Amino acid sequence: MLPNLPRVTKILLIANIAGFILQWLLGDARMELFELWPLGDGMYDPNGAAHSFMPWQLLTYGFMHDPTSIFHLAFNMLALVMFGAPLEHTWGDRRFLTYYLVCVVGAGLCQLLVASIAVSEGQAPYATVGASGGVFGLLLAYGMLFPNQRVMLLFPPIPMKARTLVILYGVFELSLGLTGLQPGVAHFAHLGGMLFGWLLIRYWRGQPPFGGRKPKPPSKRPPLRVVR
Repeated sequence: MLPNLPRVTKILLIANIAGFILQWLLGDARMELFELWPLGDGMYDPNGAAHSFMPWQLLTYGFMHDPTSIFHLAFNMLALVMFGAPLEHTWGDRRFLTYYLVCVVGAGLCQLLVASIAVSEGQAPYATVGASGGVFGLLLAYGMLFPNQRVMLLFPPIPMKARTLVILYGVFELSLGLTGLQPGVAHFAHLGGMLFGWLLIRYWRGQPPFGGRKPKPPSKRPPLRVVR
């Protein structure tokens, strides 16, 4: 399977698996510096370690997963392969990598905002990990580039168009984020990955809110006649 994957998709897959193995070997406590923590003065644990935000966490958190559950990693990596490979074949490796990293950072920014507001209101700080922000960005791009391509859900196994899947996932994540029915999941990070992915695609296409391409004015020269 791996030899048939495009280069960047393969590298991202290996990087996420390597990050998971490092967390499992070294322990989550030693990797906290690379998890995404909210803004604030820092909360100290009994061992004296400070939990605080650092700029590089906006990227590194996206290559880490919960070391106690392999299902989080497996689901994200399956989606990375399913949606990332065709996108990389379409865009090329540089544009695909740019898109994926923008989605990861954009998701991190949205989660940072939500978590920091929660901490300012008295909630205990918590770390965010996972490639889901980048994966949801890939899902959105796949739905935009291949809207009529039929995909199959895992649970339940229902086939539907990619465009329909993106809309359903977006509404589902927004409802869970607003209602708090599924705590412990960074729903606004998922939405942030989709939002920044949508904005980047609109930017590449020259579409609003980045302005449209102005059509070329018609030529004032009279049309040529071919004399036979």
